[in-house]
Amino acid sequence: MTAVLLAAMIQADPYLLEIGARGRIVAGMGYTDLATGRAADPDDIARSARGVRFVFVGESHDQLAHHQAQADVIEALVRDGRQVVVGFEMFTRDNQGLLDPWTMDRWDEPTFIERAKWKEQWGMDYALYRPVFEAVRRHGLPMAALNIPRDWVRQVSRQGADSLSEEQRRWVPPLDLTNRDHKAVFTALIGGHPLEGQQGINMYSAQVAWDEAMAQAALDFLGDFPNPKRVMVIIAGAGHTMYGQGINWRITKRTGERTLGVVCLTSEGPREVSRGLGDFSFVSPPESK
Repeated sequence: MTAVLLAAMIQADPYLLEIGARGRIVAGMGYTDLATGRAADPDDIARSARGVRFVFVGESHDQLAHHQAQADVIEALVRDGRQVVVGFEMFTRDNQGLLDPWTMDRWDEPTFIERAKWKEQWGMDYALYRPVFEAVRRHGLPMAALNIPRDWVRQVSRQGADSLSEEQRRWVPPLDLTNRDHKAVFTALIGGHPLEGQQGINMYSAQVAWDEAMAQAALDFLGDFPNPKRVMVIIAGAGHTMYGQGINWRITKRTGERTLGVVCLTSEGPREVSRGLGDFSFVSPPESK
């Protein structure tokens, strides 16, 4: 009985799912190349991203170290000669026009926080994300607002995807609910609880709507650029990127393109993860609240 319970707990660990590359690896503190198990750095990530248009750096929202890692990856891509765009889960598409003045150094930080509606759009402490925004302004990088309004996601969760209006569907493509690996990731992230009945379908549909919409927004913003130097770094919660099954899977399904994923997580020390978790991991100690 104990062995069965332990196996169930391991299976529910979202970092140990058997999806993609098989086997497990010990991810060290800082960056690890999950293909080789070797320690890495942001320049290694930039080299691996050559020929890739979309680089995902999935975060835990309340961890400053994760946002510093995102900034460091952005800086490495700039050093590698890429033309970087930064896409944000934190902003909804209707807010796009309020982002450019920060990139163009026309607003100071308090003005940006107020006029870009940071507190209404996201609500997390801006200081956590400061490293990313400072990298954006230092290099004059375009920013892309990728998200849909939160109440749309809640609407799908409560009433289902059929409740979306024609106007809402401009930003929410048809939902593909058939990806079993994505469903396994989602189930593990909510504690391993089975998705049952219409309520379960609606709950999962809301997550898919989120990912589908952000994938479409990223593609709409970047367009069909033939320039191999162009790259979008997508800043989003790790749950939207893990195992390449979230926003990234939706982009690959539409375009056939390979994407690159860095998954950030917290641990007191090196920890075992699935090789399929991403291309790279970034592990930092949990920060006191």
